[in-house]
Amino acid sequence: MTPVTKLLIANRGEIAARIIRTCEAMDIATVAVFSDPDADLPYVTAADEAVALPGSAPADTYLRAEAIIAAARATGAGAVHPGYGFLSENAGFARACAAAGLTFVGPSPEAIERMGSKVAAKQLMAGAGVPVLPGATVTGENGQLGEMADRVGYPLLVKAAFGGGGRGMRIVRDGAALAEAVASARREAASAFGDGLVFLERLVEAPRHIEVQILGDRAGNVAHLFERECSIQRRYQKIIEEAPSTAVDDGLRERLCQAAVAAGKAIGYEGAGTVEFVLAPSGDFYFLEVNTRLQVEHPVTELVTGLDLVRLQLDIAMGKPLPDEVLAARIDGHAIEARLYAEDVPAGYLPVSGTIHTLEIDPAPGLRVDAGFASGTTVSTFYDSMLAKVIAWGPARDQARTTLAAALSRARLHGVVTNRDLLTGILREPDFAAGAIHTGYLDLHPPARLAASSQAHDATTALRTHLLAAALAAQAERRATAPVLATLPSGWRNNPSAMQTVTFDAGGERHSVEYRFTRGGLLTSVDGEAAGAIRLRAITPDLADFDLGGVRRRVRITRAGGTHYADSPLGAHALREVERFPDSSGAAAPGSLLAPMPGTVVRVEVAAGERVRAGARVVVMEAMKMEHTITAPAAGTVTEIRVAVGDQVDGGALLAVLAEEQGLADE
Repeated sequence: MTPVTKLLIANRGEIAARIIRTCEAMDIATVAVFSDPDADLPYVTAADEAVALPGSAPADTYLRAEAIIAAARATGAGAVHPGYGFLSENAGFARACAAAGLTFVGPSPEAIERMGSKVAAKQLMAGAGVPVLPGATVTGENGQLGEMADRVGYPLLVKAAFGGGGRGMRIVRDGAALAEAVASARREAASAFGDGLVFLERLVEAPRHIEVQILGDRAGNVAHLFERECSIQRRYQKIIEEAPSTAVDDGLRERLCQAAVAAGKAIGYEGAGTVEFVLAPSGDFYFLEVNTRLQVEHPVTELVTGLDLVRLQLDIAMGKPLPDEVLAARIDGHAIEARLYAEDVPAGYLPVSGTIHTLEIDPAPGLRVDAGFASGTTVSTFYDSMLAKVIAWGPARDQARTTLAAALSRARLHGVVTNRDLLTGILREPDFAAGAIHTGYLDLHPPARLAASSQAHDATTALRTHLLAAALAAQAERRATAPVLATLPSGWRNNPSAMQTVTFDAGGERHSVEYRFTRGGLLTSVDGEAAGAIRLRAITPDLADFDLGGVRRRVRITRAGGTHYADSPLGAHALREVERFPDSSGAAAPGSLLAPMPGTVVRVEVAAGERVRAGARVVVMEAMKMEHTITAPAAGTVTEIRVAVGDQVDGGALLAVLAEEQGLADE
């Protein structure tokens, strides 16, 4: 048995912080590694030691195996935990660790290699008696694609042979879209995983995504810790997971878990891993892949079993056998996890970067928060945009669901746009509440509608209340910072007849607030409509406490630059104060195509002078590990191309200019 006394964590963000917590409980010293953009993230100072990996891009930092091993040697760490992503499923890295005398906290390099290719993995699973779907590896030229697709059968999926996370995956329903889907999947797979190999696989309509947690020790014992449901996905990436699944009864659970154990034994699995299945409406299930690492959603399994999966990983890496508590594990209650991302849902889940002014989630019974960021930290464009995982446990599913919805809705999240309203809307939506879900859930329930319905209160009342609160708090701040005004009665003005006016932008719409303090009270209006009787209780720069229409409202206000963030039981709003005389010199010219987010230009599809139809691809960018295509909004001629492949651009940067032509056909 090789004890682990100091562990280097070859990862970042919330998973690094989560591993550090377990190590502290096990009296294991920790070493963090960090890139330039991550220098101020909480996990860096939470570790006992930290080593800088100069640079920003993953290839220059967290994917540099030699730099990780050098950091372990420099600090005297005897083991490396890869977390998930980056080098966690890299057999070469596992071998390099062994060659350097380091314990790799994960499966053997051979097991990683067996599961590294989804194509080879399916063949191995079929031989072990695990059900698999029809499929074919894409080889040769595109002329052979049609034949392969016909053999597999439509509809089908184009999938990356290596990697995961939904990248390099496309749905194809007929031959017309096949070639472009394969080409696009190859590009994304090559960018994300360094290998553009893809394969075709029969698509199961309206399936559930079910996975089983397994653990294996060095003696060849493999056990399971039941299933997780991961069907709520956007762009093939999970956003809400739970354990157990509402679709799995005792009989199906036994079959699923035994298939997962058979899969683990077939590859000689050691450590914590996950066997993923697709569950058809008929109740039949089929193997998808084995993730040879810890999963992002592992906390739901921990909460329903009471086990610490990171502790178990470390024990297995030290040569300990599976403990009795694993073999005797039972499901206790229900747990649901929501992934909180910095992303713009209405814009198509575009990742968002920027400074987080406030990230506060109040503690509650049964609630767990695994966060990678904190107030004052910055979300960069180089890595995944997940801010935190918020997980709730309850003795029954509905209690976990409502605990999680309440925690998210009351969280204070300022500075970057998040998917909080979408998550809350899903948790409160009747089909989800009833467990009637599958991987196409967000196709049936439009995200914009879910996000709009996430608030349990009237949207108009909430906005009007928050606009008034922001205007009054801003007035209190001006009074507090002006020495003369601070000595005068609240709201005093030399010209008492004039209304004070402030204009806010809320979600792209402008709203004006007018108010005037009189001897008889406060007169207010919003967008020209009287707001009703208001009784002030307390007005400070960060709190507006008043009675509006006979109802007492308390609104917390946080100001960052020209934006006022309002939070109350009614919901949350970001209200940008509009300058009275804005500078318009930087306004974009008509026809400008702008970058929707910071990122890297990976392809320029047209040339200056080229005529294009509406919807034609102009520029393709990559940000936070995903491709984003900028298309022509109308038919016309491209008059300018301002970027080249490889350029790093900021959000709002000018990419190209299009001169619209009404007469150009769009057919």
